[in-house]
Amino acid sequence: MSELAIETRALRKSYGDVEAVRGVDLAVDTGEIFALLGPNGAGKTTTVEMLEGYRRPSGGELTVLGFTPQKQERAFKERIGIVLQETGIERFLTVAEAIDMFRDYYPHPRVRDEIIELVGLEEKRNTLVRKLSGGQQRRLDVAIGLAGDPDLLFLDEPTTGFDPAARRGAWEMVHNLKELGKTVFLTTHYMEEAQDLADRVAIIVGGRIVAEGSPDELVSSRGNFTRVAFRLPAGAPKPPPAILGDGQAVGERLALETTDPMRLLNGLTSWAIAEEVELEDLTVMKPSLEEIYLELTRSPGS
Repeated sequence: MSELAIETRALRKSYGDVEAVRGVDLAVDTGEIFALLGPNGAGKTTTVEMLEGYRRPSGGELTVLGFTPQKQERAFKERIGIVLQETGIERFLTVAEAIDMFRDYYPHPRVRDEIIELVGLEEKRNTLVRKLSGGQQRRLDVAIGLAGDPDLLFLDEPTTGFDPAARRGAWEMVHNLKELGKTVFLTTHYMEEAQDLADRVAIIVGGRIVAEGSPDELVSSRGNFTRVAFRLPAGAPKPPPAILGDGQAVGERLALETTDPMRLLNGLTSWAIAEEVELEDLTVMKPSLEEIYLELTRSPGS
């Protein structure tokens, strides 16, 4: 197997008769941010726990930083950092003290002040953990994950419960990790987060990878089109078929898809002006990663 940060081939995990992971192939390059996306029960958590060494595969091949994680070798543990959704930290330590406590576990820790600066907690270095906001607490979680200066950081749902401003700040922090050359393996339920942060994403459904590539590649794989959507006032006529084409009603809105948005908008607005019809809530946008994700993870019949 090659010297990638993470590589799996036909990775499987069964619990009795239930096969939670069914032949997953992954290849994560050193220094990239890779996001694994999937609904609850898709096998995402089981896959990550096998990568971290906490679960033993039922079959297939797996290497992380050249190690077999399940062997739990000290050298492997020293090169990874894990940031769980919840981290138990002594609440009456200061930020600096908490980071130092975890730095002491490693033979070659990262300099404390560098860690504090990297996660943006300079002004909170002497603040007690119990007095941190939720966003600041999450930054401290990442700081602790960086205590041993790992080559690979696992980030599990890093911004769950954040307000928009805190989420954007966390994204900047993750971008800083990439600039340091760290490899980041990310799980998230926020598609906008994956689209902003990840160099590549993989979507897992039913224990199998159903799509993989950069966010732009996954979006463009559905076709190079633009969606134009709007609402018509009550009683207003609909645009003629020459404009509407195969447009579909989405609730009270009409949605048109086109590969030539300029021509469509010209025809649509010219018609609306001539008919004195207001195109309410007019939007023009490319499909998003979230739409692709919802299509791929939608249950049959839903």
